[in-house]
Amino acid sequence: MANEPVLSVRNLSVGFTSESGFTRAVKDVGFDLFPGQTVGLVGESGSGKTVTALAVMRLLAGKNTKVGPGRIMFRHPKRGMTDLLGLKDKEIQEIRGRYIGMIFQEPMTSLNPVKRCGWQVAEVIHRHTTLSGQSVRKRVNELFQEVRLPDPESIFSSWPHQLSGGQKQRVMIAMAMACDPSVLIADEPTTALDVTVQKSILELIKELQEKHGSAVLFISHDLGVIRQVAHNASVMRRGEIIEYGPAASVFDKPQHPYTRALLACRPPANGRPDRLAIVEDFGGIREDTEGNRTKPPAWHGVYDKDQVVLEVNGLKTYFAKRRDIFGRVKEYHKAVENISFDLCRGETLGLVGESGCGKTTLGRSIMRLIDTTDGQVLYKGRDMSRLSKKELRRLRPRFQIIFQDPYASLTPGLSVGRAIMEPMKVHGIAANREKRMERVFSLLERVGLERAHFYRYPHELSGGQRQRVCIARALALDPELIICDESVSALDVSVQAQVLNLLNDLKRDFGLTYIFISHDLGVVKYMSDRIMVMRNGVMEEFGDTDTVYYNPGSEYTRRLIESLPEY
Repeated sequence: MANEPVLSVRNLSVGFTSESGFTRAVKDVGFDLFPGQTVGLVGESGSGKTVTALAVMRLLAGKNTKVGPGRIMFRHPKRGMTDLLGLKDKEIQEIRGRYIGMIFQEPMTSLNPVKRCGWQVAEVIHRHTTLSGQSVRKRVNELFQEVRLPDPESIFSSWPHQLSGGQKQRVMIAMAMACDPSVLIADEPTTALDVTVQKSILELIKELQEKHGSAVLFISHDLGVIRQVAHNASVMRRGEIIEYGPAASVFDKPQHPYTRALLACRPPANGRPDRLAIVEDFGGIREDTEGNRTKPPAWHGVYDKDQVVLEVNGLKTYFAKRRDIFGRVKEYHKAVENISFDLCRGETLGLVGESGCGKTTLGRSIMRLIDTTDGQVLYKGRDMSRLSKKELRRLRPRFQIIFQDPYASLTPGLSVGRAIMEPMKVHGIAANREKRMERVFSLLERVGLERAHFYRYPHELSGGQRQRVCIARALALDPELIICDESVSALDVSVQAQVLNLLNDLKRDFGLTYIFISHDLGVVKYMSDRIMVMRNGVMEEFGDTDTVYYNPGSEYTRRLIESLPEY
């Protein structure tokens, strides 16, 4: 019955009640999933994608949640077409995990940190099959082999924190596919993974789909990923599907201005427009957003080549990997190995590579947030390693860092205003609290926030707003050098475009110098004057952005570029 849907959603609505009233998060959503085919669900954060998936899985509950009206019809192998919304809890538990599997967005929080990976997958098999004992362990190892995990026996006994992001995601895929479900829901399964791991995960899901004939609902804010994996695409905005059709048609000839805006938000493969389009542009998206690589934007290459801000010479950062019984180090992990480069005033240096290549360690070593093993970091000629704690403290305002996860780098109990004022108070900037508040209000407006955000807490802000707060906090000390560590990796394309535009505006207005760290070579190419490619702690390639991107000298760099999804 390949020509009949295995899952049919009709007029689905979902709403939530809070202190501010009732909010409808999903409005009259409908789509069909057919065996062996993939439907892509794409849109900005908060558009209702994940809520739709959770409603299908019947994972939304509570007196403040209202699922319906609408129908979620599933073709049960024994019952035939069954409305999932009409089933009792015990009945849906027999379907969830057995016939409908789900890969959740964040594997580290979806996996139980105090249970070994193999036993977490075994739980699903115990729950839904008659297998037991060694048969279950054998089945788990077969699944780990199927998802191409190295050394399945070792992974079976490993804890989640011992695995890389890509390995954890493969464990989640094995768990979702443990009972050969007829429907697989993949909710942002590649978000924040580097491009090569992302490519391998997408290939794996496609391979498993072809082998088992599953219907896949693939959720992502990355249009390139949806284009790559989906047969049909649904574009969501504010809880509604505003465009639907064959993926190639939706992306090549988008009908809705919102879809065109989403496509224009991504830095183009060939060119650098002065500004990236954002969704608010809507129908008025500029015709020149495709750019021209022979004509760089006004802000590219405009830096003082004679004024070196930072010199890094032979930098090495090692971590203890193995110690003997007396605590003496027997083996080191060489996270950063013999890195040298210089950085000029007003320049953006892009630092790119796969997860674990040493990008973040290099950035933190430069900041002296991590002790280095050898080498020099000279800031305007001053050797950072020779500075006393008191001297380093006086110099700290001159260089700042924007961390990858804005929620984790903001204190939940501090309001936005206090979070930005705190470093100002520590370093004696502004005469009193009133002066500091005036500066914070000015900074909030400068990064595109409102004065009212001063009194809000991190949990009350969106991901993009939190990242803007972190940018404002970095600017509060009037720095010269800012290290942006994966500062846009988990943001949807529209918010990412806003933040990239903001960073370029601030660079021009304040004369800032950036080290821009990312695993996304497309974003790095757009932002950077020069690019350094890292691999296993060493410098793989270094040079002018266009030279590295269009004429890479390293096979590894070519592989990174080829892994980028097409838009």
